Amino acid sequence: MAKMVTSAFFLKSIFIFCYRFFLRPMKGIRRSVSNMTFATQFKHQRYHSLLHRSDLNEHTLIFDVEGALLKSSSVFPYFMLVAFEAGGLLRGIVLLLVYPLVWLVGDEMGLKIMVMVCFIGIKAEKLRVGRAVLPKYLLEDVGSEMIEVVKRGGTKVGLSKMPRVMMESFLKDYLEFDFVVGRDLKLFNGFYVGLMDDTNSMHATLDLVREGKGNSSHMIGISGFHNHLHHSFFSPCKEVYTVTKAEKKKWQNLGRDKYPKPLIFHDGRLALRPTPLTTLAMLMWIPCGFMLALIRAITGLFVPYNISKPILAISGLRLDVSRPKSREKDEKEESHNLYACNHRTLVDPLYLSFILNRDLTAVTYSLSRMSEILAPIKTVRLTRNRDEDAKRMKMLLKQGDLVVCPEGTTCREPYLLRFSPLFSELCDEIVPVAIDSHVTMFHGTTAGGLKCLDPLFFFMNPTPYYSVQLLEKVSPSLPSNCNTVKEDSRFEVANHVQMQIGKALGFQCTQLNRKDKYLVLAGNEGIVSTTKRTKQ
Repeated sequence: MAKMVTSAFFLKSIFIFCYRFFLRPMKGIRRSVSNMTFATQFKHQRYHSLLHRSDLNEHTLIFDVEGALLKSSSVFPYFMLVAFEAGGLLRGIVLLLVYPLVWLVGDEMGLKIMVMVCFIGIKAEKLRVGRAVLPKYLLEDVGSEMIEVVKRGGTKVGLSKMPRVMMESFLKDYLEFDFVVGRDLKLFNGFYVGLMDDTNSMHATLDLVREGKGNSSHMIGISGFHNHLHHSFFSPCKEVYTVTKAEKKKWQNLGRDKYPKPLIFHDGRLALRPTPLTTLAMLMWIPCGFMLALIRAITGLFVPYNISKPILAISGLRLDVSRPKSREKDEKEESHNLYACNHRTLVDPLYLSFILNRDLTAVTYSLSRMSEILAPIKTVRLTRNRDEDAKRMKMLLKQGDLVVCPEGTTCREPYLLRFSPLFSELCDEIVPVAIDSHVTMFHGTTAGGLKCLDPLFFFMNPTPYYSVQLLEKVSPSLPSNCNTVKEDSRFEVANHVQMQIGKALGFQCTQLNRKDKYLVLAGNEGIVSTTKRTKQ
């Protein structure tokens, strides 16, 4: 009898345990889902059915960014970009080490852990990753099928589980969203403490959207299927459309020509998407890449061209050179040439000197002192005074070959910045040089980091690629309009050289300049102070 009572008590205990920890939570979930279903007309149909509606511009669309706009369901790569670019290599290693814990504890707690690792101790006013780095990777993750819905929407609201500082620039500046709903990060004396505010602020933002939606007749929600994290935010919506994971897997990448706003400038050292596996591979490669970069640099600087070329090719450094037949004779002449090339990395003049096997002098507007010391060719810094710089460049051209980058700064994307017309007045003939480069792991340029490390990061790539095209000579007297004054003529020559290089590379010409780039990426005009150096 005692055994029967003990067994009954044991079974009762098991039942109570299962009810408390499994049945009762499931009942609550069903109740919340049921409430949401009755609060909205839950339309589970294909996302592109919205394209058949002609009234989208009259409504407010609320997008679940991670569930219905981005192809990938993992937010780890974006936090790794914040950790690596804003916090450094050590913080990136820590984030990778805690990732198994992030994966085990679930979405909400994992998100809090990543926020703590990535943001604690970061100064808020210097955090530019959300504006300078993340938009490129987020745009590459947008599904092209959903972007048509975005373009046709009236008032557009982006709802993200990531901190707003990571998503706001991407959604507002590049996808032209009107509102961004996300959690803010807590600050102490201007530094992030690694904690997020509760979701009350997100609800308050949505209430403001609802009150000021203007002529929008009602709100339409677009969410990921089984995404219960944000289901309460869609309660004001009269209609909710869902996107399944199976549908997202079929999405195509958003082409560059379909971007609502062109992505011309971006910063950061990483050239790959830092998923957990690619991040692990990158960290394992860094010691080998550092040694390989030293070998490549020494070989290119001290070994003759005919011998170093196959050695560098074996090391993975790819080089493509093309030149017109008329240039083969000109290169043997003793006349001094002016080479005007677009700017991809700091080693552009080095590659040109290496290919031509001639001593060149490179002029630049701003170059770090370390880069000037380590440069194997002569470098001369300009003063930004037009008359003084013109005299200096004419004198240098009389002494030997001169290479100039009229863009004044590097550009990673297939765009050409506005060419300064200063070079068009120096000589009778100009040699345009079209340069392109591709990297797989690290970018060899930076706007907010240490510029002296740019060549090192470029050569640390497993298979960096460089393409150099010498084009036909251009005469400054090329514009044949006799009514054109000299001032306009030099601008026409600069624009002509820009178009020739753009045509050779397949790049789009723009009127943006160095100032535009640095204001976007670094918050300054990109001018290196030369006061101390002038006094010396």
